[in-house]
Amino acid sequence: MIQQITKGIKISVKTSFQGAFLKNYKTHFAFTYHITIENQSNDSVQLNSRFWLIKDSLSKNEIINGEGIIGKKPVLKPGETHNYSSGCLITSPFGAMSGYYNMINFTSTKTFKVKIPTFKLSAPFALN
Repeated sequence: MIQQITKGIKISVKTSFQGAFLKNYKTHFAFTYHITIENQSNDSVQLNSRFWLIKDSLSKNEIINGEGIIGKKPVLKPGETHNYSSGCLITSPFGAMSGYYNMINFTSTKTFKVKIPTFKLSAPFALN
């Protein structure tokens, strides 16, 4: 598990390889990731949007920008956590993802970025 804390917000990521399949005559590798967002700060915060950079060792990078996560904009009070799972497809057995969440601190009303640590996407069969 990969973890990182930014301004009192702890992000933990765990990944899993789901398999390979053909799509449009091209092999794709499916990965899921499970993220836990933990508010270790003294203030309530809300996640408003996300930015992802998906790196594929055999293809060009993909950028994902959007509101919320999985259709939600969770509010976390001090000590609370939010969990969610999602996934991605890449065209090689190796890749990586990184990014950040845009959040707002309800006490200061200031927005800030919370770094999502870089995590690897690797099919187990390709590691030997």
